[in-house]
Amino acid sequence: MENENLNNQDFIEKISTFIKKKKGIFLTILILIIVGLSTLIFFDSYKEKRNIRISEKYIKAGIFLKNDNKNESLKLYKEIVSSKNKFYSLLALNNIIENNIENNSEEILKLFTIVENIKYDKNEKDLVKLKKSLYLMKMSKEKEANRLLEEIISSNSIWKEIALKIKK
Repeated sequence: MENENLNNQDFIEKISTFIKKKKGIFLTILILIIVGLSTLIFFDSYKEKRNIRISEKYIKAGIFLKNDNKNESLKLYKEIVSSKNKFYSLLALNNIIENNIENNSEEILKLFTIVENIKYDKNEKDLVKLKKSLYLMKMSKEKEANRLLEEIISSNSIWKEIALKIKK
């Protein structure tokens, strides 16, 4: 029994000596953990606020569009596309095209390029290609549109059947 108490005291003494010797390392690790967690929380908060601002711009652009203020609507939709938001950028581009807000086809193709460079999964990227090919067909650029459709067809995308129907 006494031997066990001595072993426990010895063990506790060794641990306290070890902690005292390595106090700087423990303090550094603790500070790094606190800084890391603070950074993650700040970044998450920043992303959330940014998404809220973009969604508010999207709603404002829709209101401007309904009130026939196409210039303000176009300006906001372009800002949204330029923000490279995974959700709202494609929606904004669709609204620009569907409502004929932008007449300059080169400008719309630039917006498509921005949306194409957003990190989507494969099926979403193929959807963007499909929409771009439809737009190119509308602009009588059949060769480019067919090239995009071929990419979709050859990649075995979920959009393959639709691309085949459009190509016919």
